[in-house]
Amino acid sequence: MPIIIPQDIPAFDILSKENVFVMGELRAQTQDIRPIEIAIVNLMPTKIETETQLIRLLSNSPLQINLTLVKTASYKSKHVQEHHMNKFYKSFAQIKDSFFDGMIVTGAPVETLEFEDVTYWKELCKIMDYVNERVTSTIYVCWGAQAALYHHYGIGKYPLDKKMFGIFPNRAHIQYDPLLKGLDDHFCVPHSRHTSVDEAALYAHPELCVMASGETCGVSIAKSRDNSKLFFFGHSEYDRETIKDEYLRDIKKGLAIDKPINYFIGEGTDTINMSWKSTGNLLFYNWLNYYVYQVTPFKFT
Repeated sequence: MPIIIPQDIPAFDILSKENVFVMGELRAQTQDIRPIEIAIVNLMPTKIETETQLIRLLSNSPLQINLTLVKTASYKSKHVQEHHMNKFYKSFAQIKDSFFDGMIVTGAPVETLEFEDVTYWKELCKIMDYVNERVTSTIYVCWGAQAALYHHYGIGKYPLDKKMFGIFPNRAHIQYDPLLKGLDDHFCVPHSRHTSVDEAALYAHPELCVMASGETCGVSIAKSRDNSKLFFFGHSEYDRETIKDEYLRDIKKGLAIDKPINYFIGEGTDTINMSWKSTGNLLFYNWLNYYVYQVTPFKFT
């Protein structure tokens, strides 16, 4: 089944060329079906790239999905045209009375700041409180996961000596959890972050469960025991060249950055080992099926 997005959003043409089943809103209106309602709170500066990555993964299921893109009103992106934001995104004020089957809150390049120093922190807290009442299940990604752990459970973060950057092997802690269904015992997850969550507090919290971790990268996936919140500390949604683009960008800026681990094949930057594609597809497919579709009400009340 398709994911329903505006036909003139950049992701529509990109994904159509990849044979990803996307459907315009007009055609969707002719179908007698209750689509799954998913919202993406996109905090990344690379708005178009991030929304396209997530739409690609959400389309990999037999469910028809209606997508709502959400922006913060307390901060305006400097890296994407205002026309794009006004045309395709809604503010929290516009969706706060709606219900959603699922939500994704992305990461953001603000991890070295204290949470309270982030410009849109108060607005994000309102969104995270709203999630408890009106969203069946939510995925928080990277800094978004750290923010949610801090807001909901008081678990903090700390700076790393150097950036956790590359593709890292992980192992599952829970053999039969539906989220990990179809994944191998060991699988790869991209990470790109300067901070880490307080893992001792995470493991010790009675309402939380660690689902997968790696020897080098630490915890990659955790969840609340009621399945309403999932925390992805890595970036399984990344495209093949996302880390390469970040690496070359940092070099161009003159920043001290190591070559990403387990990413390039050989000495150069031309050949990439994309070892996380199937993992990303399965994680989002399983979330939509087992954590959203199977438990969400047919009619919201």
